[in-house]
Amino acid sequence: MEQDIANLETEITAEIAAAADLAALEGIRVSSLGKKGRVTGLMKGMGKMTPDERREMGPKLNGLKVTIAAVIAARRDVLDGEALNARLTSETLDMSLPPVPRAMGTVHPISQVMDEIAEIFASLGFDVAEGPDLEDDFHNFTALNIPPEHPARQMHDTFYLRPDANGERKLLRTHTSPVQIRTMIAQEPPIRIIAPGRTYRSDSDATHTPMFHQVEGLVIDKSTHLGHLKGCLEAFLKAFFEVDAVTLRFRPSYFPFTEPSMEVDVKCSFKGGTVKIGEGDDWLEILGCGMVNRKVLEACELDPEIYQGFAFGCGIDRLAMLKYGMNDLRAFFDADGRWLKHYGFKAFDAPTIAGGLSR
Repeated sequence: MEQDIANLETEITAEIAAAADLAALEGIRVSSLGKKGRVTGLMKGMGKMTPDERREMGPKLNGLKVTIAAVIAARRDVLDGEALNARLTSETLDMSLPPVPRAMGTVHPISQVMDEIAEIFASLGFDVAEGPDLEDDFHNFTALNIPPEHPARQMHDTFYLRPDANGERKLLRTHTSPVQIRTMIAQEPPIRIIAPGRTYRSDSDATHTPMFHQVEGLVIDKSTHLGHLKGCLEAFLKAFFEVDAVTLRFRPSYFPFTEPSMEVDVKCSFKGGTVKIGEGDDWLEILGCGMVNRKVLEACELDPEIYQGFAFGCGIDRLAMLKYGMNDLRAFFDADGRWLKHYGFKAFDAPTIAGGLSR
């Protein structure tokens, strides 16, 4: 019996080693370890053995079964690797082939404008900061001088989630200002950042969508003042609209996180049904700004007696509409290939200050 076991192990092992593919290997497994397999047949014969014979032959037959299973598994790994290599070889794609012109994609105007803004502010010494879309009440409201009872909360049609186990309600951020808070908490001044990204409010019409894009800027230092803010905005708008000069008008306004707060208008022309920045006698509201409120600095554990700074924010979608002549914000999110083909940008035309921002 022992010799039969040894011979069977040698025979099956040789068959496994000779298996050319996974199908052949599976056939060997079934003929060896299946219900009617050779090893299974030997184990069934243990019922006719005496107790002493079972004690002697049981471990040997189990050992044979384990050995055969291990050899099959090892061979399967080898055959799997060979099959994968064969498939990779047969399914190669020549990436050097020229693209099919009708299948070439374009860059969405929002992505283009975000790249343009980042390029401009990088040239002014700003870093790009990011934060989560899903925020908590502290970063989105409280730290920005908007406590629970503050009427300014009514300015934001907020998307709230259900309360968690602690009773806290997460929300979709209503502006990118929480990124400013996170940066001030995590980083020692001086700080010079912009925070572009998606924001969410329950509003929808030709100039509003439930999800839109904002960019906010923040500068914190020991000697920052309104003159720096004005110069920064002038440099940005001249570069963005690609004009030689802009004339700005600052109007008093109210934002809970800045004091004083201002709306900024840029001089323009509406003649001919188009907006032209940098010329004419009309005014167009373009963004909001102000000096960072001392309560915001205190919430971020910065001493307002030492540090001060300015912040500004504007809608990226609105900037794209003004610069590239789009009149309906909803079209940005319609996924209409015809619209994107008309307004989209070539994928490899990255905006640069030296080479020009737009096409």
